[in-house]
Amino acid sequence: MASNEQIDLFNAIELTGAPSTAEFDPELIPTSAKIPIPPGTYASTEPMVDHCNRCHRCGLGATRTHAVVGRGSLQAPIMIVGEGPGQNEDETGIPFVGKAGQLLDKILASVSLTEADVYICNIVKCRPPENRTPAVDEMDACRPYLLEQIRLIDPKIILLTGASAVRGLTGDKRGITKIRGQWIEWDDRLCMPIFHPAYLLRNQSRDKGSPKWLMWQDIQVVRQKLDEMRGELAPTS
Repeated sequence: MASNEQIDLFNAIELTGAPSTAEFDPELIPTSAKIPIPPGTYASTEPMVDHCNRCHRCGLGATRTHAVVGRGSLQAPIMIVGEGPGQNEDETGIPFVGKAGQLLDKILASVSLTEADVYICNIVKCRPPENRTPAVDEMDACRPYLLEQIRLIDPKIILLTGASAVRGLTGDKRGITKIRGQWIEWDDRLCMPIFHPAYLLRNQSRDKGSPKWLMWQDIQVVRQKLDEMRGELAPTS
């Protein structure tokens, strides 16, 4: 009887559109990507972690070890959004803990940004097999979780690492080399596309104009913008 009731509810949701938060049963979230996750579903990130570890809104849930939801301060002024978990992240359930994550931490430390300043997550919460680029349907299925993270953390600045992160959140399909370092307004928030740390590991040159040199320019701009928002520096013209 319960399964018939559940099927009837799913059909009703698909016919009538997204339910209001008051009518929504979050226990149904892991069932299907066809079922929307309305804004305001989560009061905190803790139940989201549980749901992501039971989620099968796309095929990635079938091969994960752990869902990788986020790390850092829940009051962070900066959110960093990556592409998807790798092997180290899948094994630990923590984003950006491999070599790319270690480099990211060094980049942040170079402008005195600490864990208190950042919250780090990914477009998709489960590792794509062989670390491939997440498919569009996978990003779409996982996007409601990211939108809830953005709502809960309420960052002043969102850094999008790599083209998949940009596309997954904003829908912008341009290559990362064309838009990195530029401020983009999305949903009344300031976003900046930047190179993914894994890309920097493959491009070790520090010469002027190299990816690492450009990242240094970008992270300094981010630091300055954050200071301006905090009122520590007068805005520059």
